[in-house]
Amino acid sequence: MSSAGNPYHDAQAESFMKTLKVEQVYLAGYEDFQDVVSHLPQFIDQVYNATRLHSALSYVPPNEFEDQLAQQAA
Repeated sequence: MSSAGNPYHDAQAESFMKTLKVEQVYLAGYEDFQDVVSHLPQFIDQVYNATRLHSALSYVPPNEFEDQLAQQAA
């Protein structure tokens, strides 16, 4: 955790929220909160964690990165 007043304190969370809004929320046209509850977890599991490339992980999806770590540990 960074010190108080550090502008990079919430950088990861802010980046995720921007991606979530731009790639899902603004495009989906949700009707109500139940619509959000049923669709956002699918986006996170099936797109963000499974297929979307992440620069902090050497441009591989998080699921693939975790698989690589597990293979290295074995």
